[in-house]
Amino acid sequence: MTNLAQTWVYLSASPLFHLTLTLVAFQAASWVFEKGGRNPLLNPVLGAVALVVAVLALTGTDYLTYFQGAQFVHFLLGPATVALAIPLYRQWHHVRASWLAIGASMLTGSLAAVASAVAVLWVAGSREALMASIAPKSVTAPVAMGIAKELGGLPSLTAVLVIVSGIFGAMFGPLLLNLVGVKDWRARGLAIGTASHGIGTARALQVNETAGAFSGLAMGLNALATALLLPILWGLIF
Repeated sequence: MTNLAQTWVYLSASPLFHLTLTLVAFQAASWVFEKGGRNPLLNPVLGAVALVVAVLALTGTDYLTYFQGAQFVHFLLGPATVALAIPLYRQWHHVRASWLAIGASMLTGSLAAVASAVAVLWVAGSREALMASIAPKSVTAPVAMGIAKELGGLPSLTAVLVIVSGIFGAMFGPLLLNLVGVKDWRARGLAIGTASHGIGTARALQVNETAGAFSGLAMGLNALATALLLPILWGLIF
């Protein structure tokens, strides 16, 4: 038992352990996702997060210690985002043919994402800081946290809300689009990318390359539109 405890102390302090934990958790969640017939309710990101949080809670590991290993995966987010340009390039002829619809949907989607979240908290009588934290929830995390900080919100809370929005959109977005009869892969991709940023885009790429390309485009344009427009509108309202 003493040797086992010493081994655990060594492993828990090693960045390699937490990197391995992250990769194994995602592989396990992906296996469940595949065995479940790719049911969107079995989202791999949600499953991986649940497994990692459970291990960290059971072992009493703080986030900073965990991130020493997970930072290697975090670094790959940049190249992975840039790689979204590949399916977009393959679908560029569709983008050029739909530029007007894309622009209109981006403006409408960005405003709707912000207004719907803020309106609910406004009616509930929430503080301005909380509303500022949730306003950019549909934007990719680094941009959303920067926007929230500028508006006087809590960037850490915004990061959590962004992840929840992404997972929720990836799980229920396709089901909702089926329910309302949206069949065009371009429209489906734009909707998911606008509402669910990178997590939703990953789900869209699993289903259809056209949807994934338009979802990646929507994710980038929504981040740009929100970063430019939201601080202006916020200043005018508050």
